[in-house]
Amino acid sequence: MTSEKRKVAGWSVIAAIFLTVFKFVVAILTGSLGLLSEALHSGLDLVAAVITYISVKLSDKPPDKEHNFGHGKIENFSAFVETILLFVTCIWIIYEAVHRLVTGNTEIKVTVWSYIVVVTSIIVDVTRSRALYKVAKKFNSQALEADALHFSTDIWSSSVVLLGLICAQFGFFFADPVAALGVALIVFFISYKLGKRSMDVLIDKAPKESMMIIEKVLKGFPEIVYFHDLKVRTAGADTFVKVNIHLQPDLSLEHVHEICDLIEAEIMKRIPRCEVFVHPEPDN
Repeated sequence: MTSEKRKVAGWSVIAAIFLTVFKFVVAILTGSLGLLSEALHSGLDLVAAVITYISVKLSDKPPDKEHNFGHGKIENFSAFVETILLFVTCIWIIYEAVHRLVTGNTEIKVTVWSYIVVVTSIIVDVTRSRALYKVAKKFNSQALEADALHFSTDIWSSSVVLLGLICAQFGFFFADPVAALGVALIVFFISYKLGKRSMDVLIDKAPKESMMIIEKVLKGFPEIVYFHDLKVRTAGADTFVKVNIHLQPDLSLEHVHEICDLIEAEIMKRIPRCEVFVHPEPDN
């Protein structure tokens, strides 16, 4: 499992290095703010990809005496750091784009390399986002899922820059800083979503989808009179569940134990990498 996750995260780092260098060179040669904003975005993508690679490597370490619930939240923290980096990028891009529009300094040199780097970026991002999504879904990895979501938005931002280049080709140079603003808005939106998700996990917010699945499972056992104090938290790819159930008082200890085992098995079947604790009580 760890090997496959590291492999896809490693390829993401290599792709980020290639795109960052490629975009920076072409942006400097053409003077395009849209491409420069994309180059800086890719630079932060590289930092984010490296953080993801390290977090994936560390988060799969088993629980120890100092970390009883494992190291899964390293993945969520890496996603939060990635969000901060993206917000910084947004602020810089917006500042530069507005400055160029206000001063009228919008003319850029559009060459065939401008189109090559953007189209190449789109192709690479489509490929790596699909690969990351596939492995993220397979291993329930929130860090890889965040990376995949990040790079899928890069496809849209690169498309915006491509549109700006086409407009500039026909003399509408103002389209380049406008395209840069479009990139900033896309990055800002996805940063907010990533930040909220990672923060929810870091503060142990109960995941609604998992809560609904568990409640449905519990309601499917006729022996349960009612249940209470259902608590669910996530850490990386792991989910931890605790619940109190009230059973009919005439059930034998052996039967109660069997019911608890069945409940735990059913929940773990519905939610991957799930640790379940069921506390049974006799109903009075």
